[in-house]
Amino acid sequence: MIDCDALVIGSGAGGSDAALGLAQAGRHPLVLEEGPRVTTAEIAASTPAQNLRRLYRHAGLAPIHGRPVIAFGEGCCVGGTTVVNGGLLWEPPPDLLDRWADRAGTDGYRRTDLDRHLREITRRLGVAAQHPGDGNRDSRLLADGAERLGWHWATARRAAPGCSHANRCPTGCPSGAKQSMLLSYLPAAERHGARVHPGTRVLRLRHRGRTVTEVHALGPDGEPVAYRPRTVVLAAGPVGSPALLQRSGIHRRHAGRRTAVHVNLKVVARFREPVRATRGTIFTAQLQHFQDEGLLVMPANLTPGALAAALAGHDPDTVRTLLADLDRVALFTAQVRVEGPVAVTALPGGQTLLRHRLTPADGHLLRAALHRTARLLLAAGATEVHPPFPGPPLRTEDEARRSADHSALADWPLVSVHAMASCPMGAPARGGLCDPLGRPYGFDNLHLCDASVLPGATGISPQGTVMAFAHEITERLLQTTRRENTR
Repeated sequence: MIDCDALVIGSGAGGSDAALGLAQAGRHPLVLEEGPRVTTAEIAASTPAQNLRRLYRHAGLAPIHGRPVIAFGEGCCVGGTTVVNGGLLWEPPPDLLDRWADRAGTDGYRRTDLDRHLREITRRLGVAAQHPGDGNRDSRLLADGAERLGWHWATARRAAPGCSHANRCPTGCPSGAKQSMLLSYLPAAERHGARVHPGTRVLRLRHRGRTVTEVHALGPDGEPVAYRPRTVVLAAGPVGSPALLQRSGIHRRHAGRRTAVHVNLKVVARFREPVRATRGTIFTAQLQHFQDEGLLVMPANLTPGALAAALAGHDPDTVRTLLADLDRVALFTAQVRVEGPVAVTALPGGQTLLRHRLTPADGHLLRAALHRTARLLLAAGATEVHPPFPGPPLRTEDEARRSADHSALADWPLVSVHAMASCPMGAPARGGLCDPLGRPYGFDNLHLCDASVLPGATGISPQGTVMAFAHEITERLLQTTRRENTR
């Protein structure tokens, strides 16, 4: 039995944020991470395929069952998904936070409350706008197409100062420019006394009354280990956190049952002139004209493997032709904020089952997303656009509309890399599972501090919102502890 003051479960955006705040307050947190700790040098020396297997849970993708099956990807390493994302730090729109406050009862988490946290995050991670150009011709083309159509686009905000455009964002940054938690918050927390234990998988939380008394885990060699913490911060991710609560008998009927996700579909475009998208970064321009409807469009990292995966259902001649003309090809992502929830169910043996229920409105928005993306790329000068499902290339807007409207949605290969709101903060009468300190109702020393605690889908890349909530939750936790110690 290991006694500790503060125990943080998970080292992603939320867990690392909490670890740094606790360490700065002298709480000497112990951070448990299921995945390995990998250096920038090791990432650079490995192939993208090797890093995919090493840095992701389930070697890259887990199925979300339903029609169609949606592939879900999340990081499983020290630093969590921040190691394998694009380093995008969008600030949550004020109207989104107001809507959450009004609907869920999360007053105290409005933009005026979170602004100082967002400024600190921006400063610490070196977040800045990256303009199209500098080897990112695919982003420039997207911006050109948007301007021709009169659609709004925005430059990307990324935590990647000095980005070398190595084009490997989803499998770890080989240059160390991307300021993942592995390179930023965690080392800072360690300088203040935090300790990180990689390769440690938490099995369950033992609790008595309103208190978590023990945390049981398996260490790197498979040996059982138990911790007796004063405070527990649960930041195992939007899937891992509710699954652990279920295994521990905490809000078993509600945790994870209505998880929100963004769904991505990939579209391939070929242009007359060279694009050389293999030499760029993830993207520097994003179409935001339809953001209020839940749709964003952006370039994606292009590699021969990524292109082949995006064309997996197409005939071999199409794949060979596009691979042979790779310099004139670009890969784009349409991201859709769907209404249908994903249910997380903890299974025996530590496995987790994910199931979705897309709504008819989701299907309509997905079809609109394909049509609008094709229209955008054709306006940008694409000679042909290849949809995510098997079929002929699209060369006109009418062809794009017919393809989107008449294809079977069950055949679309969809992907998700953003999940959230599986244990939402909010009033119990409004579906909330956690109070403003991130505590599941009925508990005093357990705090959720990751994407699971968000009241709903962000519609944008959620890391900035997750970290702002984590800053506020940690600050409130420390204030509450100080008050209790002075009694």
